[in-house]
Amino acid sequence: MEDHKYIPGVQLPLLDDAQGQISEISQEVADQRRVAVNPDYLIEERLEAYEDIIDSEVGDTLLVRARNIEREVGIRQIYFKFEGGNPTGTQKDRIAFAQAMDALRRGFEGISVATCGNYGVAVALAASMAGLKCIVHIPEAYHTKRIKEIQNLGTEILRVSGDYEKAVEISQSYASAHDLYDANPGGDNTILQLTAYGTIAYEIYDELRDAPYAVAVPVSNGTTIAGIYKGFLSLYRRGKTSRLPHMVAGSSFMKNPIVYAFLKNSPSCEDLKPESIHETIINEPLINWRSIDGDYALDAIRITHGWATNASDKALLNFSRLIREKEGLHVLPASTAGLIALEEKHHKEMLPHDRYVVVLTGRKS
Repeated sequence: MEDHKYIPGVQLPLLDDAQGQISEISQEVADQRRVAVNPDYLIEERLEAYEDIIDSEVGDTLLVRARNIEREVGIRQIYFKFEGGNPTGTQKDRIAFAQAMDALRRGFEGISVATCGNYGVAVALAASMAGLKCIVHIPEAYHTKRIKEIQNLGTEILRVSGDYEKAVEISQSYASAHDLYDANPGGDNTILQLTAYGTIAYEIYDELRDAPYAVAVPVSNGTTIAGIYKGFLSLYRRGKTSRLPHMVAGSSFMKNPIVYAFLKNSPSCEDLKPESIHETIINEPLINWRSIDGDYALDAIRITHGWATNASDKALLNFSRLIREKEGLHVLPASTAGLIALEEKHHKEMLPHDRYVVVLTGRKS
């Protein structure tokens, strides 16, 4: 498949297009939404209604043993944590709704965020449920199937020059200038984002009653894997688990600072050269020349004696096809990077008989 890199004025087709059940969500929580969006209600009533929406619709995603995949890769007790069950089809709903509730509690009237697709839909939906306006910044050269969904949720889209990293900077400045809540990675609300992703760890614990040997996650900015580690660290410190899981990261081949820093044994993540990053419709959700929360992720991998590795587009496609055929789950190819990192390690050195969790972060449309 032909590689694409960011070229001003050239449209880039992306596969950052998960699928959710937005219309069904709106119908299920209509009563709570009427309260949450109405400024005539007390803020306590609005927050209670919004919390009900989160409790009933966000998280508590499927954890299922993947016995057929176990046979394919030769590892016993692999469990899939399928984040495609969230309202807009990815794990990003967890941080979007947590931040919208925080914005509502703190008296903000709107939210600003940069996106290439999935995160924008998640924030747009979360904001619409809270009665907040939403401004989404999208690089002008990118197009995604999810733009129509974003627009249908009443969100204003601002096209900006440059790549995703530049869009984040512009969105952060816009939030500051217009007194909006900044929902971008790397800002003042990073700890809240990590805490929201920590709920994935709590749900895994609820099912397994202990930490697995390893948790494998696809990485881009690094926020998801860092948040899951934060959740398990909290459980371990409170004596709920007997150990910390090895945190395992997978990303696109030589196109992610987290994996690059781990393999090079660098003390911290360093920006890659933007001109060296070649995007394809397969790897786009994974690659960055700057991983905004990369150092958090790198620390999580190293502290837990985990590992990180690259995944080719071919491998991502093959494993997404394998998961569809063997387990009946339709996932974005990029979502399989964690499983690839697990399988590669096992073939280099036999992993122990234990339990392994693979986080699948997106549902394929």
